[in-house]
Amino acid sequence: MSDVITGAVSVLNEKLDGGFSAGTAKFVIEGEGAVMIDGDGARAADEDADVTMTADLETFQSMMDGDIDPTAAFMQGKLSIDGDMGMAMQLGSALA
Repeated sequence: MSDVITGAVSVLNEKLDGGFSAGTAKFVIEGEGAVMIDGDGARAADEDADVTMTADLETFQSMMDGDIDPTAAFMQGKLSIDGDMGMAMQLGSALA
């Protein structure tokens, strides 16, 4: 597992504080790997999910640092979403 994915799991678990109860989501960080998010929290894995969000490393880090809102990243074409858009919006709100 890459250091980037390990760090992403740690940051997401802090932000979600106990998990994400709306379903399963996956963050794909291009060139690094994937992080699954569900009711148990975040973990390094690449499984089927209700929604998959894909971004490059710079965009992902900017979202985690609060420098860019996930909705803004999507609107700017920096974040792609495949699947349940409503769930992606709930997750974006949880990460803000």
